[in-house]
Amino acid sequence: MAAAVGWGALAASSLILGAVLGLARRWPERLVGAVLAFGAGALISAVSFDLAEEGLEIGDPVYVGVGLAVGAVAFYVLDGAFDRGGTNALALGAFLDGIPEQLVLGIGLAAGQGVSFGLLAAIFVSNLPEAIGSATSMRDAGTRPAPIRRLWALIALGCAIATPAGFALADVTGGNLQAGINGFAAGALLVMLIDSMIPEARSKAGRVGGLVTVLGFAVAAGLSHVA
Repeated sequence: MAAAVGWGALAASSLILGAVLGLARRWPERLVGAVLAFGAGALISAVSFDLAEEGLEIGDPVYVGVGLAVGAVAFYVLDGAFDRGGTNALALGAFLDGIPEQLVLGIGLAAGQGVSFGLLAAIFVSNLPEAIGSATSMRDAGTRPAPIRRLWALIALGCAIATPAGFALADVTGGNLQAGINGFAAGALLVMLIDSMIPEARSKAGRVGGLVTVLGFAVAAGLSHVA
């Protein structure tokens, strides 16, 4: 359990680091767009290799499909509700993705699978741009730094707690439930990418955004296969 707490905190710390970097200085708009584009590519890789593919390997495809649908609807509904209150969609996406992802991390630790450098690196690669882009956008919209830091600290805390929770629940979860969890994270991510992250990246970075997205995909895909 202690290992699960430590790995969970390490993985979630990238969210806080990204928020701190986003608030540390005024980032040029094109650079913010490039960061978001890189993160979008990394998240597309995560959906493809770390979530959907793994879900199909450990459980029935039906459970992955149900998880995808539930995750997509959950993000759509919550994003619509929170947008009326001014909450940033990237922060919501990081939360809805991070909780299931770190639950799966804890379940894997309990099963004795360990944690690979590639997995941790891929989490950092995808989390940092989300937090940087969200913190920058929220600050530019007039939100004071202190509430932004508190928001990302709470998101990171929730994600960190999910890892030991997954470790504790490992004995009562089967492959199908884990497949559904993977599907949920993938569904939430896909809606967030299409509705928010990719359009914002294209708007701010211009045509170069597509190239940077492919770069983010390539880096994350490579890291996901590192032992």
